[in-house]
Amino acid sequence: MSLAWKAARSSGLHGLLRVPGDKSISHRAIIFGALAEGQTHVSGFLEGEDTRATTRIFSQLGVHIETPGAESRVIHGVGLHGLQGSAQSLDCGNAGTSMRLLTGLLCAQAFDSVLVGDASLSQRPMARVINKLDVMGARISARDGNFAPLHVHGGQRLQPVEIDTSVASAQVKSALLLAAMYAEGESVITEPRPTRDYTEAMLQALGWPISYSPGRIRIRGGGRLQGGEIRIPGDISSAAFLITAALLVPGSDITLENIGINPRRTGILKALRLMGGRIEIFNESEQGGEPVADLRVLHSALKAIDLPESLVPDMIDECPIFFVAAALSEGTSHASGLAELRIKESDRIASMVAGLRAMGASVTETADTVTITGGRLHGADIQSRHDHRIAMSFAVAAQCASGQTLIHDCENVATSFPGFVDLARSAGMILE
Repeated sequence: MSLAWKAARSSGLHGLLRVPGDKSISHRAIIFGALAEGQTHVSGFLEGEDTRATTRIFSQLGVHIETPGAESRVIHGVGLHGLQGSAQSLDCGNAGTSMRLLTGLLCAQAFDSVLVGDASLSQRPMARVINKLDVMGARISARDGNFAPLHVHGGQRLQPVEIDTSVASAQVKSALLLAAMYAEGESVITEPRPTRDYTEAMLQALGWPISYSPGRIRIRGGGRLQGGEIRIPGDISSAAFLITAALLVPGSDITLENIGINPRRTGILKALRLMGGRIEIFNESEQGGEPVADLRVLHSALKAIDLPESLVPDMIDECPIFFVAAALSEGTSHASGLAELRIKESDRIASMVAGLRAMGASVTETADTVTITGGRLHGADIQSRHDHRIAMSFAVAAQCASGQTLIHDCENVATSFPGFVDLARSAGMILE
């Protein structure tokens, strides 16, 4: 059953807020905890539909995972070669991260596997992962060569490679790294532009022989992972919606606690600061190898920018909320290098352009660019296209719009930000 939200103008956001754990790190904690020797204790785990799908899959593969309390997991690792095949398909739900990373892991196993997903995930391209893994000797069959279901054929002997990912995608890179763990020898993986390094950092923290710098990784097969403690910080992608709302709504002053500020994820903070956003970063520390901090955000008069293309890979999931900020800023903003947005949960360029135009914004698009002239917005009927980040972006836009906004098909917000409506309302957003 479709879930719709009603949203309207806010009079200000206030309070000390904590967002759910980082989704990218939560996926990886399950994966690498399962492949480790001994127990891995995870705290701050994201209780979202995507991460729970990953957990269910590893349970199918013979890994015992306990849930001692909310946002915590105890993973009883089975080691690098301890996974067991499943006679049933492995359902990734809406989780593209899970499907792409697991393709890299499962192609190195002794057994065959079938990865499936929901209607949205089944339309998202997988060929760029499949084709790179094929170079290593993997055998993966896909519908039309590009889409789930993916039939991953086990029993292949994977070869070490020197390979460029061709696209700035942490998911493609991570799939290759997982496969390279099983190859006999050293692999070197490079990227056209650096992407988030959560996979590399967690492998290193758990003892795997790996060295890396931005855009280049050396990894040797045949190592061992040792279970340990993983503390997951708050997800900056989730925080971005509240940050942007506080910047845009007059009178706002919020503080967000324990947010992950990995340099490969803070593009949105840099972009909003370039626009004049007042975002204070304090209480900086390190948590399980990841930098974390508290953020104070105050209402600011934002000005349009030409978004530096170098920031795009570090804020690819935050581009929709950046478009909202641009639509409510003074002047005309331009962003390029956005082709990756076309193949997310929805075509996020098309989804955002249609919604912003419905709210009265002046927006133009090309295949990989968006130009937005800031101004006043009014309420409208918005189709989120079952995309969680589109739904939350327009919930923020509505806080500065005249009249009421109705946002359709919001059920998938549970994949990344369970409790979004309750937390947003507690801060002062008008949303039901």
